[in-house]
Amino acid sequence: MTATHRVKRASSNWRAEEPERGHMTARPRPTARRIGLGHELKTMRRKLGMTLAQAAEDLPFDATTLQRVETGHRSFRQASYLRALLERYGVTDEVEVERLLALQREGSSREWWTGQASSLRSGSDRFLGAEAAAREIRGFHPVAVPGLLQTLAYAAALHALHNPVDAYPPGHTEYSIKTRMKRQEAFLRDVDPVRLWIVLYEPALRYRLAEPGVMREQYEHIADLAARDNVTIQVMPSDIQGYVAFQDIHIMILDHGLPTTVMVDTAWLTVAVTDKPKEVERISRMFDVLAANALPPGETPRIMGQLAREIAP
Repeated sequence: MTATHRVKRASSNWRAEEPERGHMTARPRPTARRIGLGHELKTMRRKLGMTLAQAAEDLPFDATTLQRVETGHRSFRQASYLRALLERYGVTDEVEVERLLALQREGSSREWWTGQASSLRSGSDRFLGAEAAAREIRGFHPVAVPGLLQTLAYAAALHALHNPVDAYPPGHTEYSIKTRMKRQEAFLRDVDPVRLWIVLYEPALRYRLAEPGVMREQYEHIADLAARDNVTIQVMPSDIQGYVAFQDIHIMILDHGLPTTVMVDTAWLTVAVTDKPKEVERISRMFDVLAANALPPGETPRIMGQLAREIAP
Protein backbone atom coordinates (compact mmCIF):
# COMPACT_ATOMS: atom_id res chain seq x y z
CA MET A 1 0.00 0.00 0.00
CA THR A 2 1.44 3.38 -0.97
CA ALA A 3 1.82 6.31 1.42
CA THR A 4 -0.80 8.23 -0.54
CA HIS A 5 -3.32 5.43 -0.15
CA ARG A 6 -2.56 5.22 3.55
CA VAL A 7 -3.22 8.86 4.27
CA LYS A 8 -6.37 8.94 2.17
CA ARG A 9 -7.75 5.97 4.02
CA ALA A 10 -6.70 7.43 7.36
CA SER A 11 -8.36 10.76 6.74
CA SER A 12 -11.50 9.57 4.97
CA ASN A 13 -13.50 9.87 8.19
CA TRP A 14 -11.47 12.76 9.55
CA ARG A 15 -12.78 16.06 8.34
CA ALA A 16 -12.70 19.36 10.21
CA GLU A 17 -16.40 20.00 9.72
CA GLU A 18 -18.53 22.55 11.46
CA PRO A 19 -21.01 21.14 14.02
CA GLU A 20 -24.36 20.17 12.53
CA ARG A 21 -27.15 22.66 12.93
CA GLY A 22 -28.84 22.12 16.25
CA HIS A 23 -25.96 20.02 17.63
CA MET A 24 -24.95 20.90 21.18
CA THR A 25 -21.43 22.30 21.44
CA ALA A 26 -19.26 22.87 24.49
CA ARG A 27 -19.34 26.37 25.91
CA PRO A 28 -16.16 28.30 25.03
CA ARG A 29 -13.72 28.26 27.95
CA PRO A 30 -12.33 31.48 29.49
CA THR A 31 -8.96 31.07 27.76
CA ALA A 32 -10.70 30.65 24.41
CA ARG A 33 -12.43 33.99 25.05
CA ARG A 34 -9.07 35.64 25.85
CA ILE A 35 -7.45 34.20 22.74
CA GLY A 36 -10.39 35.33 20.64
CA LEU A 37 -10.36 38.87 22.03
CA GLY A 38 -6.60 39.11 21.63
CA HIS A 39 -6.81 37.93 18.03
CA GLU A 40 -9.41 40.60 17.23
CA LEU A 41 -7.37 43.35 18.89
CA LYS A 42 -4.20 42.31 17.06
CA THR A 43 -6.08 42.32 13.75
CA MET A 44 -7.39 45.84 14.43
CA ARG A 45 -3.94 47.14 15.33
CA ARG A 46 -2.29 45.66 12.27
CA LYS A 47 -4.97 47.04 9.94
CA LEU A 48 -4.17 50.48 11.29
CA GLY A 49 -0.44 49.93 10.75
CA MET A 50 0.39 50.51 14.42
CA THR A 51 3.19 48.96 16.41
CA LEU A 52 2.54 47.73 19.94
CA ALA A 53 4.34 50.79 21.31
CA GLN A 54 2.26 53.18 19.21
CA ALA A 55 -0.98 51.50 20.23
CA ALA A 56 -0.12 51.67 23.94
CA GLU A 57 1.33 55.20 23.92
CA ASP A 58 -0.17 57.39 26.69
CA LEU A 59 -2.61 54.64 27.70
CA PRO A 60 -2.67 53.13 31.24
CA PHE A 61 -0.74 50.01 30.17
CA ASP A 62 2.50 49.36 28.30
CA ALA A 63 3.35 47.55 25.06
CA THR A 64 4.31 44.37 26.91
CA THR A 65 0.89 44.19 28.54
CA LEU A 66 -0.82 44.73 25.20
CA GLN A 67 1.25 41.98 23.63
CA ARG A 68 0.21 39.55 26.38
CA VAL A 69 -3.43 40.51 25.88
CA GLU A 70 -3.13 39.97 22.12
CA THR A 71 -1.66 36.50 22.64
CA GLY A 72 -4.32 35.51 25.18
CA HIS A 73 -1.91 35.28 28.10
CA ARG A 74 -3.88 37.76 30.20
CA SER A 75 -6.80 40.17 30.30
CA PHE A 76 -6.72 43.91 30.94
CA ARG A 77 -7.00 44.71 34.64
CA GLN A 78 -9.89 47.10 34.03
CA ALA A 79 -12.65 47.42 31.44
CA SER A 80 -11.66 51.08 31.03
CA TYR A 81 -8.31 49.96 29.59
CA LEU A 82 -10.05 48.06 26.82
CA ARG A 83 -12.43 50.96 26.18
CA ALA A 84 -9.48 53.34 25.81
CA LEU A 85 -7.76 51.00 23.36
CA LEU A 86 -10.91 50.54 21.28
CA GLU A 87 -11.34 54.32 21.12
CA ARG A 88 -7.80 54.59 19.77
CA TYR A 89 -8.65 51.99 17.16
CA GLY A 90 -11.74 53.94 16.13
CA VAL A 91 -14.27 51.43 17.46
CA THR A 92 -17.14 53.64 18.62
CA ASP A 93 -20.23 51.52 17.97
CA GLU A 94 -21.53 50.78 21.47
CA VAL A 95 -22.91 47.37 20.51
CA GLU A 96 -19.49 46.28 19.26
CA VAL A 97 -17.77 47.77 22.29
CA GLU A 98 -20.11 45.88 24.64
CA ARG A 99 -19.51 42.64 22.73
CA LEU A 100 -15.76 42.97 23.20
CA LEU A 101 -16.14 43.95 26.86
CA ALA A 102 -18.24 40.80 27.36
CA LEU A 103 -15.42 38.73 25.86
CA GLN A 104 -13.04 40.30 28.36
CA ARG A 105 -15.35 39.59 31.31
CA GLU A 106 -15.81 35.96 30.30
CA GLY A 107 -12.09 35.61 29.61
CA SER A 108 -11.23 36.75 33.13
CA SER A 109 -12.81 33.68 34.75
CA ARG A 110 -10.60 31.06 36.35
CA GLU A 111 -9.63 27.85 34.54
CA TRP A 112 -9.24 24.52 36.35
CA TRP A 113 -5.45 24.91 36.33
CA THR A 114 -5.46 28.53 37.61
CA GLY A 115 -3.29 28.99 40.69
CA GLN A 116 -1.05 26.00 39.95
CA ALA A 117 1.70 27.90 38.14
CA SER A 118 4.37 26.71 40.59
CA SER A 119 3.55 23.07 39.78
CA LEU A 120 3.57 23.49 35.98
CA ARG A 121 6.34 24.06 33.47
CA SER A 122 6.75 27.65 32.32
CA GLY A 123 4.30 28.48 29.54
CA SER A 124 1.91 25.65 30.41
CA ASP A 125 -1.00 28.00 31.12
CA ARG A 126 -0.99 29.27 27.54
CA PHE A 127 -0.62 25.72 26.18
CA LEU A 128 -3.47 24.38 28.33
CA GLY A 129 -5.64 27.31 27.34
CA ALA A 130 -5.11 26.75 23.63
CA GLU A 131 -5.74 23.03 24.00
CA ALA A 132 -8.95 23.71 25.93
CA ALA A 133 -10.15 25.84 23.00
CA ALA A 134 -9.42 23.15 20.41
CA ARG A 135 -11.99 21.21 18.43
CA GLU A 136 -9.33 18.94 16.97
CA ILE A 137 -5.90 17.88 18.23
CA ARG A 138 -3.19 16.10 16.23
CA GLY A 139 -0.04 14.71 17.78
CA PHE A 140 3.11 12.59 17.57
CA HIS A 141 5.98 11.77 19.90
CA PRO A 142 9.21 10.12 18.69
CA VAL A 143 10.15 8.24 21.89
CA ALA A 144 7.05 7.69 24.04
CA VAL A 145 3.28 7.36 23.93
CA PRO A 146 1.86 10.92 23.72
CA GLY A 147 0.43 12.25 26.96
CA LEU A 148 -3.17 12.31 25.75
CA LEU A 149 -3.08 8.53 25.30
CA GLN A 150 -1.16 7.61 28.47
CA THR A 151 -2.62 5.54 31.28
CA LEU A 152 -2.12 6.69 34.86
CA ALA A 153 0.44 3.95 35.51
CA TYR A 154 2.39 4.65 32.31
CA ALA A 155 2.51 8.39 33.07
CA ALA A 156 3.72 7.70 36.62
CA ALA A 157 6.47 5.38 35.34
CA LEU A 158 7.58 7.96 32.78
CA HIS A 159 7.84 10.68 35.42
CA ALA A 160 9.73 8.33 37.77
CA LEU A 161 12.33 7.73 35.07
CA HIS A 162 12.80 11.42 34.34
CA ASN A 163 12.71 12.83 37.86
CA PRO A 164 16.34 11.95 38.83
CA VAL A 165 17.61 13.73 35.70
CA ASP A 166 15.21 16.67 35.41
CA ALA A 167 15.04 17.26 39.19
CA TYR A 168 11.38 18.24 39.26
CA PRO A 169 10.37 20.69 42.01
CA PRO A 170 8.25 19.37 44.91
CA GLY A 171 4.69 18.63 43.85
CA HIS A 172 5.46 18.71 40.13
CA THR A 173 5.13 14.99 39.43
CA GLU A 174 1.78 14.59 41.16
CA TYR A 175 0.24 17.66 39.58
CA SER A 176 1.71 16.94 36.15
CA ILE A 177 0.15 13.46 36.10
CA LYS A 178 -3.16 14.84 37.40
CA THR A 179 -3.12 17.52 34.69
CA ARG A 180 -2.36 14.92 32.00
CA MET A 181 -5.36 12.82 33.04
CA LYS A 182 -7.59 15.91 33.22
CA ARG A 183 -6.62 16.94 29.67
CA GLN A 184 -7.88 13.61 28.37
CA GLU A 185 -11.44 14.45 29.40
CA ALA A 186 -11.77 16.71 26.35
CA PHE A 187 -11.97 13.79 23.92
CA LEU A 188 -13.58 11.31 26.35
CA ARG A 189 -16.64 13.40 27.22
CA ASP A 190 -20.05 12.42 25.84
CA VAL A 191 -21.10 15.86 24.62
CA ASP A 192 -19.19 17.32 21.66
CA PRO A 193 -15.86 15.56 22.31
CA VAL A 194 -12.70 16.95 20.78
CA ARG A 195 -11.48 15.07 17.72
CA LEU A 196 -8.11 13.43 18.24
CA TRP A 197 -5.64 12.18 15.61
CA ILE A 198 -2.43 10.61 16.88
CA VAL A 199 0.42 8.96 14.97
CA LEU A 200 2.40 6.49 17.10
CA TYR A 201 5.96 5.44 16.25
CA GLU A 202 6.55 1.70 16.71
CA PRO A 203 9.96 2.13 18.45
CA ALA A 204 8.27 4.48 20.94
CA LEU A 205 5.61 1.85 21.60
CA ARG A 206 8.33 -0.77 22.18
CA TYR A 207 10.23 1.47 24.62
CA ARG A 208 9.62 -0.54 27.80
CA LEU A 209 9.77 2.15 30.41
CA ALA A 210 7.66 0.16 32.88
CA GLU A 211 6.96 -3.39 34.01
CA PRO A 212 5.09 -5.74 31.64
CA GLY A 213 1.71 -5.28 33.30
CA VAL A 214 1.86 -1.50 32.86
CA MET A 215 2.88 -1.82 29.22
CA ARG A 216 0.11 -4.33 28.44
CA GLU A 217 -2.44 -2.03 30.07
CA GLN A 218 -1.15 0.84 27.93
CA TYR A 219 -1.47 -1.16 24.72
CA GLU A 220 -5.01 -2.25 25.62
CA HIS A 221 -5.92 1.34 26.44
CA ILE A 222 -4.74 2.53 23.02
CA ALA A 223 -6.79 -0.20 21.33
CA ASP A 224 -9.89 0.85 23.29
CA LEU A 225 -9.41 4.51 22.40
CA ALA A 226 -8.95 3.63 18.72
CA ALA A 227 -12.51 2.29 18.69
CA ARG A 228 -13.99 5.71 19.51
CA ASP A 229 -15.64 7.57 16.63
CA ASN A 230 -13.83 10.81 17.43
CA VAL A 231 -10.37 9.24 17.73
CA THR A 232 -7.99 8.22 14.93
CA ILE A 233 -4.77 6.42 15.90
CA GLN A 234 -2.19 5.27 13.37
CA VAL A 235 1.06 3.38 13.86
CA MET A 236 4.18 4.14 11.84
CA PRO A 237 6.25 0.93 11.53
CA SER A 238 9.86 0.87 12.68
CA ASP A 239 11.04 -0.41 9.28
CA ILE A 240 9.61 2.57 7.38
CA GLN A 241 12.16 4.18 5.08
CA GLY A 242 10.96 7.72 5.25
CA TYR A 243 10.71 10.88 7.30
CA VAL A 244 10.53 10.66 11.10
CA ALA A 245 10.15 13.81 13.18
CA PHE A 246 12.72 14.22 15.94
CA GLN A 247 10.43 16.37 18.05
CA ASP A 248 7.11 16.22 19.82
CA ILE A 249 4.27 17.44 17.57
CA HIS A 250 1.09 18.95 18.99
CA ILE A 251 -1.33 20.74 16.66
CA MET A 252 -4.46 22.40 18.07
CA ILE A 253 -7.13 23.35 15.55
CA LEU A 254 -9.12 25.85 17.55
CA ASP A 255 -12.86 26.41 17.56
CA HIS A 256 -14.88 29.60 17.14
CA GLY A 257 -12.83 30.88 14.20
CA LEU A 258 -9.56 31.13 16.15
CA PRO A 259 -6.24 30.42 14.43
CA THR A 260 -4.65 26.96 14.51
CA THR A 261 -1.97 26.85 17.19
CA VAL A 262 1.04 24.55 17.56
CA MET A 263 3.49 23.70 20.30
CA VAL A 264 7.10 24.51 19.44
CA ASP A 265 10.41 23.26 20.85
CA THR A 266 12.10 25.42 23.49
CA ALA A 267 15.06 25.09 25.84
CA TRP A 268 15.01 24.58 29.61
CA LEU A 269 11.83 22.47 29.73
CA THR A 270 9.53 25.38 28.98
CA VAL A 271 6.35 25.11 26.91
CA ALA A 272 5.66 27.51 24.06
CA VAL A 273 2.83 27.74 21.57
CA THR A 274 2.39 29.91 18.50
CA ASP A 275 -0.16 30.63 15.80
CA LYS A 276 2.38 32.15 13.40
CA PRO A 277 1.43 30.82 9.94
CA LYS A 278 5.00 29.84 9.04
CA GLU A 279 5.40 27.66 12.13
CA VAL A 280 1.89 26.22 11.86
CA GLU A 281 2.50 25.27 8.22
CA ARG A 282 5.89 23.71 9.00
CA ILE A 283 4.65 21.54 11.84
CA SER A 284 1.48 20.64 9.93
CA ARG A 285 3.64 19.42 7.03
CA MET A 286 5.60 17.28 9.47
CA PHE A 287 2.44 15.64 10.74
CA ASP A 288 1.01 15.13 7.25
CA VAL A 289 4.12 13.21 6.17
CA LEU A 290 4.06 11.07 9.30
CA ALA A 291 0.40 10.23 8.75
CA ALA A 292 1.09 9.38 5.12
CA ASN A 293 3.86 6.96 6.16
CA ALA A 294 1.76 5.31 8.90
CA LEU A 295 -0.49 2.28 8.59
CA PRO A 296 -4.28 2.74 8.30
CA PRO A 297 -6.17 3.26 11.60
CA GLY A 298 -7.87 -0.12 11.22
CA GLU A 299 -4.51 -1.83 11.82
CA THR A 300 -3.98 -0.24 15.24
CA PRO A 301 -5.95 -2.73 17.42
CA ARG A 302 -4.13 -5.66 15.78
CA ILE A 303 -0.74 -4.06 16.39
CA MET A 304 -1.57 -3.30 20.03
CA GLY A 305 -2.62 -6.91 20.54
CA GLN A 306 0.62 -8.13 19.00
CA LEU A 307 2.71 -5.87 21.23
CA ALA A 308 0.82 -7.04 24.32
CA ARG A 309 1.43 -10.70 23.47
CA GLU A 310 5.14 -10.10 22.90
CA ILE A 311 5.72 -8.87 26.46
CA ALA A 312 6.86 -11.57 28.86
CA PRO A 313 4.61 -12.15 31.89
